[in-house]
Parts: sequence; C-alpha cells; structure tokens
Amino acid sequence: MSGHSKWATIKRKKGALDAARGKLFTKKIKEITVAARMGGGDIGGNPRLRKAVDEAKASHMTNDTIQRAVKRGTGEIEGAAYEEMLYEGTGPSGTLFLVEGTTDNKNRTVAELRKIFEKHNGALGGSGTAAWAFDRRGIVVLDKAAATEDQLMEVAVGAGADDYVDDGDAWTVYTPSDALDKVTTALEKAGVASTSSRLGYVPKAKKEQRGRDAEVCLNLADALDDHDDVQKVYADFDISEDELQRIAGT
Repeated sequence: MSGHSKWATIKRKKGALDAARGKLFTKKIKEITVAARMGGGDIGGNPRLRKAVDEAKASHMTNDTIQRAVKRGTGEIEGAAYEEMLYEGTGPSGTLFLVEGTTDNKNRTVAELRKIFEKHNGALGGSGTAAWAFDRRGIVVLDKAAATEDQLMEVAVGAGADDYVDDGDAWTVYTPSDALDKVTTALEKAGVASTSSRLGYVPKAKKEQRGRDAEVCLNLADALDDHDDVQKVYADFDISEDELQRIAGT
C-alpha cells in the first residue's frame, strides 16, 4: 500500500503522529503478549517475540513494560486474553482492505470496525471479500541510510528476497513467506539494521486513486489504523506523489 506508507511519512514530517505514541505502545504491547502466548517467553526460541521486542525497544519502550507484556502472555501475571483476527472489507472505487487485529472482545471490535468502514464509503465484509487480492509475504522495512541498493541486492536478494522498493526515506524489502527469517538474519549479520520485519499482505495489483476517492481511502486507512484493536492495515490502493502532496497541502 505505497500510497498509505508515503502518507504516513508525510504526516511524520508534519508532526501529525506525535499524539499517536500511546496508541503505538498499546499495539506493540499486544503483539508482545500474543507472541509470548503462542510461542513462549524465550526470545531465543521465539522469532516472533524477538521481532516484537526489538521493535518495542526501537520505540523506546522500557524493559519493565516489555517484561510485563511477556509475562501476561505466558500467564505468569494476569491480563486480557487477546485473540488475533483478520478482517476484510471494501473501500471507495472497489478498493480492498485487510485489517489484522488483536482483541479481547470480538463482538465489540467487529461493530466498531463496521462503523469505521461505513463512515468512509466502505463496508466490512465476510471471509473471502478481499484476501484473494493479496499475497502473504515477508516485509522488511529499513531506513534509507541503513543500506545502499547494492547492499540490498547482495545481502537481501542473495538471501532469498524477491523484490525491494524505494519508499522515499525507507527501503521496503519483500520476501517469500518462508524466507523472512533467513533474509532478516542475513541483514543482521551484514550490519544492516531494519526498523521492522513481519509477515504481511501485499496486493497482487494496485488501484490508483485520485481526487476525493484518494482522500477517502487515506482517511479510511488512517481511521482503521487508529483503532486500538488494529495492528496492521493493508489495502490495494495507490496514490501518486503529486496527489499525496496536494492532499497534504504542501
């Protein structure tokens, strides 16, 4: 969803994401808790937990907060019982959305996400509404200064990555789903630090949006992403750089 990722970069530069720090921590705590519940509290033996902890530390989360989240996941201390959910929906002009969520109340989350979709000219759908339009792939994000294109070719592609994209101030590297850990390990050994690495969804084809539809797509993605139970939002819309600048008023 390059249109939305570029939009997030513009908002960061404009300082519009400062107020979202607390929500970001909430999402990361949930991910740590779920990862620990599913794979145990040993970072060395739980790659998903290791990634979640690394990302939390990169966001300056304290070790005490991280450890409490791990212990809630392993049951050492009491806490909410989170479930992972995948929601599917449609947006303006036939755009398709996948929403990864972590919730302790499925009925509440479904009702609230349905309202968000409806408010932004979309609709929450059932299983199969949108998933068919996406591939499950590994996604690694690196600061632009962390690696040159030659390094990506040599290290990432050499370890199994099948594509990379210049997203302005960052590189996004795509891998087959079963090659993510091999690629991230190769980057680490080469001294190339990533800001995030995860399994996610990549659209098979993108739908370019302009004008009001572009604005509504971004607003829908932002509103979904802002929900406390939402971990990641994926969509198949794309918005050109000049259109993003117009919308941002820059």
